[in-house]
Amino acid sequence: MEADVVVVGAGLAGLVAAAEAADLGRTVLLVDQEGEQNLGGQAFWSLGGLFLVDSPEQRRMGVRDSIELARQDWFGSAQFDRDEDRWPRAWAEAYLEFAAGEKRSWLRRYGHRFFPVVGWAERGDGRAGGHGNSVPRFHITWGTGPGVVEPFERRVRTHADTGRIRFAFRHQVDGLLVEAGVVVGVHGSRLEPTTAERGRPSSRTVVGEFQARAQAVIVTSGGIGGNHDLIRRAWPARLGTPPKRMVAGVPAHVDGRMLGIAEDAGANVINPDRMWHYVEGLRNWDPIWDNHGIRILPGPSSLWLDAAGNRLPAPYHPGFDTLGTLRHLRHSGYDYSWFLLTQKIIEKEFALSGSEQNPDLTGKDLTLLLSRVRAGAPGPVEAFKRHGEDFVVADTLDELVAGMNRVADPDVPAIEVGRIRTLVTERDRQLTNTFCKDAQVKAIRSARTYRGDRLLRVAAPHRLLDPKAGPLIAVRLNILSRKTLGGLETDLDGRCRTRDGDAFPGLYAAGEVAGFGGGGMMGYNALEGSFLGGCLFSGRTAGRAAARHIS
Repeated sequence: MEADVVVVGAGLAGLVAAAEAADLGRTVLLVDQEGEQNLGGQAFWSLGGLFLVDSPEQRRMGVRDSIELARQDWFGSAQFDRDEDRWPRAWAEAYLEFAAGEKRSWLRRYGHRFFPVVGWAERGDGRAGGHGNSVPRFHITWGTGPGVVEPFERRVRTHADTGRIRFAFRHQVDGLLVEAGVVVGVHGSRLEPTTAERGRPSSRTVVGEFQARAQAVIVTSGGIGGNHDLIRRAWPARLGTPPKRMVAGVPAHVDGRMLGIAEDAGANVINPDRMWHYVEGLRNWDPIWDNHGIRILPGPSSLWLDAAGNRLPAPYHPGFDTLGTLRHLRHSGYDYSWFLLTQKIIEKEFALSGSEQNPDLTGKDLTLLLSRVRAGAPGPVEAFKRHGEDFVVADTLDELVAGMNRVADPDVPAIEVGRIRTLVTERDRQLTNTFCKDAQVKAIRSARTYRGDRLLRVAAPHRLLDPKAGPLIAVRLNILSRKTLGGLETDLDGRCRTRDGDAFPGLYAAGEVAGFGGGGMMGYNALEGSFLGGCLFSGRTAGRAAARHIS
């Protein structure tokens, strides 16, 4: 097989890179180890959130944002501190300009649209110059993940109809072809056809071999989130000990194979210890892939306890500081924690990640969407409350704590109800006045000054032991694997670098395998909405650059 460009990985970054290269007149071979039913990769399963700066949606919601404030937040979160952060820093600057500039108009050109209420994700560690978003920047795609994928899948299929793009599904790349120091293609194994549904495990039975030659190879194969052994090997000491048990936020085919293959060929991998895993994972009662986990996207009101029943200190409130909370919990010695809340809180503040968990937004169903502002929790949340093994529901605190102890791991000491009653009572007393000293209660009240939070995301402050707000609910929270923040080092054209610091001729990378740009443009922390956005930006950059550099 031959083409001008070979793209390895048919996720979002791969689709964008292929479409951009084909738009410039290049022939493209799009290779993926999975079947065609997995076109779009992880992006399909996402909520479709995108990071934008000073957008019309923000301004309509009364949010004043700027490139200067976004840069302060980004670099305060990234905390770049290594010599190898040269290209990640450059990518961060370029991405911020993109997010504050043509990103929205470029997407609209292909029919992409946003839900009008902007979300406030990753609210930060409490320092003006530290980690977190100073303002809401999480723009949810109307149509969620499939709505992000669709414009680029459509572009790719249009080129496929003309023969400019060809697909090679069930082709597993096992190595890069390198001649005289130049990457000239890929080789690998042909896998048997699969009828496995999207996201489900597929066979690795080999039925043949293949070789594909090209003037440029773009690696867009994703990260290591589906390979928990790799995650544990890369786990940094600063985050404590790696968890013995995690739930999987991505399918098993997100296996990190191409990182090793590219590195073996001479490409440079940097920042492998930088990663992004969530602490609000649920065991999916209706799983699609093995060990399937779903993340709660929480509002700020739930009381957060570690497995032993200790309240988490500020700033580790729900939705504020993902890796700070992960680090705190890993030093507790246990693999899970608890939310304690009320029915009133779950109705307003619990959303679930994933396109399949948000049928109203995914299906662009306005009637179903209106149910979010009516009484009762969204249907998928109620389904987890009824069927999920991580949920405990009770009318009294004694019954609730007894249920928590039944769900607890056997090696965790039983939680004492008296201790929990003291914590809850102390918190509830802070609601007597409109002013108080409890940092979480103050954060709840501050959040409700933002129109979007008051309308859809943050419940009115109330006592957890108020019977009118009940029943009481406890939710066991598991660590959920997700993203690789480091990866293949690339310059601003998406060209891979060698360990000597030179450009690796013929080899490009984009998306998660490249740390979303440069080998880690987010540094140590993400601001959310930047994963899909990083795939879009780096895929566009690499596709255009590869097409330009072909003779």
